[in-house]
Amino acid sequence: MPIIKSAKKAARQSVKRRNKNQEIKKVIRNALKEFRNNPSAETMTKVQSEYDKAVKKGLLKKNTASRRKAKLAKFAKENNVKLAGAKKVAAKAAEKPAAKKPATKKAPAKKAAAKKEA
Repeated sequence: MPIIKSAKKAARQSVKRRNKNQEIKKVIRNALKEFRNNPSAETMTKVQSEYDKAVKKGLLKKNTASRRKAKLAKFAKENNVKLAGAKKVAAKAAEKPAAKKPATKKAPAKKAAAKKEA
């Protein structure tokens, strides 16, 4: 057991962090189990979202989460899971060029010069 006050506090913080991290990992594991038992686009996005949250909270490194998400995508492809997100992105990409026109600023029309009579 720690004797120094700061060491006691560090021990308390360590326990809190460990419990929080275990909870996050449990959520990820449960989402992953659900995806493996019932591969669908919805469950896949849920697992990917949980991985992203873990990265944001500093529990996982970015590349680790990326690697695991790639493995999920491979598993989904093997199980013929149709991703709904891909269709939305393709639809948005098709709409963008037609909907957005480049902004061009027109010069103000010049006034006709008044004729001088001599």
